[in-house]
Amino acid sequence: MNTILIDCIGYGGLVINLYSMSTKGEYKLRLISLIANIIYILYGALISATPIIVGCTIAVFLHGYHLRQLKIKKNSND
Repeated sequence: MNTILIDCIGYGGLVINLYSMSTKGEYKLRLISLIANIIYILYGALISATPIIVGCTIAVFLHGYHLRQLKIKKNSND
């Protein structure tokens, strides 16, 4: 695959991750960060960077867990 395209995927993940930090509310921040980490996993796979893949996979599971907890908490308050 073209290195310019691979770099664009990496920078796309970076932009989405930075955007997530500017959002208000934990749910939105975690959801957008989860998406950014999925893109980072793809990027890590394309450049064969195991530490990126492992770290972002852990982050995806952590964000997913906390998103689920936030949803459960919201449903119990309704």
